[in-house]
Amino acid sequence: MLEPINGRTMFYGKSDVLTYRTYAKPLAVTPVPESSFTGCDNIIFAHNITFAVTGEAFLPSFSEGDNSMVVATDSMKNFILRNTADYTGSTTEGLLQLLSSRFLDKYDHVTAVSVSADRLPFEQVMVPGVEGLKQSHLVLRHSNNESYSASLTIKRGENGTEVIAHECRLKDLQLIKVSGSSFYGFVRDEYTTLPESFDRPLYIFLNINWTYSGVEHALDGDLGQYVAAEQVRDIAHSAFHELNSPSIQSLIYQIGLRVLSRFPQLATVSFESNNRTWETIVEPEETKGGVFTEPRPPYGFQGFSVSRADLAGETA
Repeated sequence: MLEPINGRTMFYGKSDVLTYRTYAKPLAVTPVPESSFTGCDNIIFAHNITFAVTGEAFLPSFSEGDNSMVVATDSMKNFILRNTADYTGSTTEGLLQLLSSRFLDKYDHVTAVSVSADRLPFEQVMVPGVEGLKQSHLVLRHSNNESYSASLTIKRGENGTEVIAHECRLKDLQLIKVSGSSFYGFVRDEYTTLPESFDRPLYIFLNINWTYSGVEHALDGDLGQYVAAEQVRDIAHSAFHELNSPSIQSLIYQIGLRVLSRFPQLATVSFESNNRTWETIVEPEETKGGVFTEPRPPYGFQGFSVSRADLAGETA
């Protein structure tokens, strides 16, 4: 979370700070071919925030029980809630920068802040209008589908505060492709019981993470280079649909290349995937479908990162 100070891990903070801000600035993004998402109204700009601080001044609170320099975590919670009202931007990352920078400005004995937020997704419902169904600007529903999160680490520097680390994440994307995936040609020996598959339903759980070459594009949606999680999601949808993938490893690599090709402002894309492919009970036939059930644990997983060097190698 936060770098050690003089070789010592030392931080404290507050988690599960729920903020429900209404009528934040709307977000507009540049369209990409795979996605119809061009922005959102931010009628409910809601987050679950985790906030942690570090600094040499806090050592006595651990070693001597001296709380004279401790900002109570309840005060942190109140600080986050009240300052969220002052945010005039449109991105989660920008909100996190505002909270961290203001905290460092107020408490000069704090060296660095690490803050993360899970965006709590609310979707506008459809209601009748004069020309048919339209989005309601009053009623929204809480979504239990995939979600978005972001994290920043901000440190006090010689010229003010600076972001020294950041990451954006699309979490808990669950996709099933009923045909067009395979897995064969793997090592076979005395431990192998898995049959080769040349056309299988492939069910994956997926987290996609990305970083910007210039973090300012994450902090300020008005610069026109913000990458929306909805666009990354839709690129993953399209790639999964189009590709006849020989493995999950190959699939996430190709998704990463496509994300980087669509968004030159990104530096890296990384993945955490989990194989939840169904167990076949009745093989599908030409005249009827198959029957499947949940896979038995344990589950396979993969981790991989794709960089601009990979994209350059593919396009050279």
